[in-house]
Amino acid sequence: MEHFFDDYVNFILNLTPERFLRIFWFFVIFELCRYVILDLIVLLSTRLTFYLTKRKRREAYERFMFEQPFVSVIIPGKNEGKHIYKLVQSLNAQSYKNFETIVVDDGSDDDTPIIGRSMEKAGLIDMFLRNELRGGKASAANLALRFAKGKYIVHLDADCSFDFDAIEQVILPFYYNDRIGAVGGNVMVRNYKESLCTTLQCLEYYDTISVGRLISSHLGIYRIISGAFGAFRSDVMKKIQGWDIGPGLDGDITVKVRKAGYTVQFAPDAVCLTSVPNTFRKLAKQRQRWDKSLVRFRMRKHKDVFYPNKAFNWSNFLSFFENILYGFVLNFKWLFYLVDMLYNHFSQVQFIILTNFILYVIMNYFKFLVFSLFRKRKQASISYFLIYVPCMVIYFGYFLRVVRMYAHIKELIFKASYDDPWNPLKTSKHAKKLGL
Repeated sequence: MEHFFDDYVNFILNLTPERFLRIFWFFVIFELCRYVILDLIVLLSTRLTFYLTKRKRREAYERFMFEQPFVSVIIPGKNEGKHIYKLVQSLNAQSYKNFETIVVDDGSDDDTPIIGRSMEKAGLIDMFLRNELRGGKASAANLALRFAKGKYIVHLDADCSFDFDAIEQVILPFYYNDRIGAVGGNVMVRNYKESLCTTLQCLEYYDTISVGRLISSHLGIYRIISGAFGAFRSDVMKKIQGWDIGPGLDGDITVKVRKAGYTVQFAPDAVCLTSVPNTFRKLAKQRQRWDKSLVRFRMRKHKDVFYPNKAFNWSNFLSFFENILYGFVLNFKWLFYLVDMLYNHFSQVQFIILTNFILYVIMNYFKFLVFSLFRKRKQASISYFLIYVPCMVIYFGYFLRVVRMYAHIKELIFKASYDDPWNPLKTSKHAKKLGL
């Protein structure tokens, strides 16, 4: 061990700037520059913009409160009976009151029909609808859309709960800009103390949603409105004919709104709490479904975003380009980096691995502590998470990367998303036939 330590110190002392960049080029170019330097610059810009637009935001709030628009809250799902009452309680406690609640049961085989109809009869919800045969979440959401009367549609997952002003905060951005077609809420992890898996996801959500989506929204490349909590203009939804059938509807509907010529925005103050998978096996299954969507929708269904036609839009192009580059290309580029290190620096691989780990730990601590200043809501004290930050190197760098790579290969070669049991087989077959 002493010999290893001496050799490692010698390795560090001999790292000139040129040699450091040659060995750790992946970290410097694709991680440090993109996820620390650029993100910090954009976060400072968001803070400046926040102060410069105080009057505009106040006027928007006054218009919103004066108009008091009618909102339709739709809740599609299957076997969600055990969650509906708690969700409705959360909605009834909202500061904004001018909304209707529509629950759609997508062919449940539990007590959801009994619970839903009893709640409708008691006046706790405005409408309960049911697909006798399961058609998939998109089918259930579109059924609710047919009956919705609101100027705005708020799509929720049944197993979520919300801050008292969540509805108000997710609708307010529509009054900032007439070209905003959809707004995404700020989804956070409710069960973060349940296991190591949920704690790491909480840290991930802090990074990729609470901060990452704030950054992408400010840059105009915000690419996915979570199905757990998102709001849409009703006229825009009718124009794009609602949700397309098949899995991956969250990212797909966001792209459809953008391609229709509207912008999408993130609302950091519109807070939603959700329970995430509590084991790594369950998490891997969930992320495979999510990651397949990148190939299916970004690289196949909506590839026309890259075509230089009359409908071409730079913000859509950049949104797709950034997503594919960091979510797909660099995931495989990482393998090239490993081969480069093994081939050209084999005798020092152990030192390179250790140094990479230290660099990523330092970066993660910096991001967690500094970016915490820009997060609107903290679920627990910073000290609670400090011990888990080093684990994020393994979680992000290996676990999620391997899961993502596996999902991408399956989707590229086998189009595996059409066989995902999350969506009814008959619906997936129809979607595949239509190329959706």
